[in-house]
Amino acid sequence: QVQLAESGGGSVQPGGSLGLSCATSDYSYCVGWFRQAPGKEREWVAGLYKRSSTTYYADSVKGRFTISQDNAKNTLYLQMNSLKPEDAAMYYCAAGPWVQYPSWCQSGSAYRYWGQGTQVTVSS
Repeated sequence: QVQLAESGGGSVQPGGSLGLSCATSDYSYCVGWFRQAPGKEREWVAGLYKRSSTTYYADSVKGRFTISQDNAKNTLYLQMNSLKPEDAAMYYCAAGPWVQYPSWCQSGSAYRYWGQGTQVTVSS
């Protein structure tokens, strides 16, 4: 059983930065971040293939968010810069079992385990 625990959410003004952390398990192949705003479907934000540290980003966050991992600590990070009001959402850490190709870490179907979420608010 993979257990995930996010931390680091909070409130920030537009243009500001926040960093999220997630304690993961080294069992996983894909680890990533999703978000869900009220009244909207959950969307994939960023993914990382653990074996090669290959990263993937949704177009909406590319160039502003950075996903990374610390293998020694089994911790996943999401650094969010230049935050916009539309980035406000509940952010979830996710992990998945074996995938055939690293690019599958861009798909929600690659993820099976989810954290409880951490709230990110972006407002002035």
